Order: sequence, then C-alpha cells, then structure tokens
Amino acid sequence: MDNELGDMAERLGQYLKVNGKKIATAESCTGGGIAQIITEVPGSSAWFDRGFVTYSNAAKVQMLGVRQETLEKYGAVSAETAKEMVAGALAHSEADIAIAVTGIAGPDGGTPQKPVGTVFIAWAWKNGHDKVEKMQFSGNRHRIREQTIKIAIDPENM
Repeated sequence: MDNELGDMAERLGQYLKVNGKKIATAESCTGGGIAQIITEVPGSSAWFDRGFVTYSNAAKVQMLGVRQETLEKYGAVSAETAKEMVAGALAHSEADIAIAVTGIAGPDGGTPQKPVGTVFIAWAWKNGHDKVEKMQFSGNRHRIREQTIKIAIDPENM
C-alpha cells in the first residue's frame, strides 16, 4: 500500500470514528481502489459500510439507481452522473457519508470535451449536503487513479 494513501485512509477513519459516522463508496474509474485502500486500515469495519464498483453503465443503473436518461444526456463521466451515483450509494447502504467517482483513467476513452484524466468526485451526507468536483489529472492510468483516490478520501474535501 502506498504510504501516503495509507496515511490518508487512516486519517479518514479517525475523522469518521470521532464523528460516529460510516462511509460507503461508489466507484467507476478507480475500480474499487478506494474501498481497497480503506479496508487496508485495521478496524475499518467500524466505519466502512460497503463499496459499489459500478464500472459499466448498467451497473450504475442497477446498483445505484442512476437514471438512464442522465447517462444518455450527460454521459457516465459527468457531474450529474457522479451526483446520482453518490445519492444511490447513500440510499443503498447504512452509511452516513458516501463518495462517488467517475472518470476517464486512460490511456484511451478521452475526447476533446472530456480528455483522459477528467474525473468527477462527489461526496454526500445523509443530512442532504452534497458536493461534486471536476478534476483534470495527468499521468498514466495508475497515476490518474491514485490522484483520484487521494482527493476522494481526504476528509478536508468532505
């Protein structure tokens, strides 16, 4: 495990434990990497509820309730899809907070409008507060996924 990612996951766990909260994840471009780094932390079962790896559009619809119309109008890599993914993770879990990520990790799949490295990260709380950030990362597939995870699990971004 990357030491920096491990430290960040531990900080996330401390933040959640102190606040008595549980988290869920909904991941596309990271392929479960957020859930993996979280569950590397001993005792994470006290604050990690579950993770959804919804790589395909069908999985986003079936597991998270993302609307087909949203995918058709905005695409899988969009703020709108990220918001529906994070809302679905909250609705289909026991978590108080959820993180969702969708993006283009490359090396293929980019377009002029959405180049490789385009990622949307969404956070939502049961109390109704939510936030979506559009990021533009650079580097290879591994580096883009790693940068996505770092931003997603940083408690300061929540």
